[in-house]
Amino acid sequence: MDLGLAGKVFIVTGGTDGLGLASAKELVKEGARVVISSRSNSRLEVARVELEELAPGAVCGIAADNGAKMTGDRLVEAAFGSWGSVDGLLVSVGGPPFGTVLGTTEEDWETSFNSIFLGALRIVRAVVPHLPRGGAIGFVLSSSVKTPLEGLGISNGLRPGLAMAAKDLADELGPSGIRVISLLPGRFETARARSDSRDRSIGVPLGRTGDPAEFGRATAFLLSPAASYVTGTAIAIDGGVTRTI
Repeated sequence: MDLGLAGKVFIVTGGTDGLGLASAKELVKEGARVVISSRSNSRLEVARVELEELAPGAVCGIAADNGAKMTGDRLVEAAFGSWGSVDGLLVSVGGPPFGTVLGTTEEDWETSFNSIFLGALRIVRAVVPHLPRGGAIGFVLSSSVKTPLEGLGISNGLRPGLAMAAKDLADELGPSGIRVISLLPGRFETARARSDSRDRSIGVPLGRTGDPAEFGRATAFLLSPAASYVTGTAIAIDGGVTRTI
């Protein structure tokens, strides 16, 4: 299937690791161009080289923190400076600290809210005025949107709120032909996941954790013109682990 991504320009925050990088890889494989961002210059360079090997000339990278106020503007400037347009946005950010609601500090909550919730909306505000009809916005959230995850109190608190904001955005931007989707990953083989020593395949109907490329392929499809009638929904990509509809 031709996803219709050739020549499209996407901004992918957190695009140097885990599910963000996996999504950027699939986008460039389909002919898109990507602006990736990360707080780490070293990770940014490694990811840029990886992506350039897949699609020479299709990658621009900038060091940026999702929580910084001017990050959205900088990402837009990078997209227009490199390719003169922007067609879509994937907001991915590293997970908040592990811990229960009472076992995490107020500083942890404030920092996480600024990067995960408010930072994401700031970036959307900066990008939306430049998106054409047919543009797409994706939020990489978590299965905690639908069911709480043990030991992830901050994620359980912030992700559902952002998913509801995304739903509201879909209503707001629909008349302009811009789609908004929430992506709810389950247990994937990422560096963050590997820091958890528990057997993460327990309770997954498919009997295994996911390969990040599986998430990336689903994301590329959902952001593409091939999914042009999909908006305002939260889609679990989790091997069936979520026990709600």
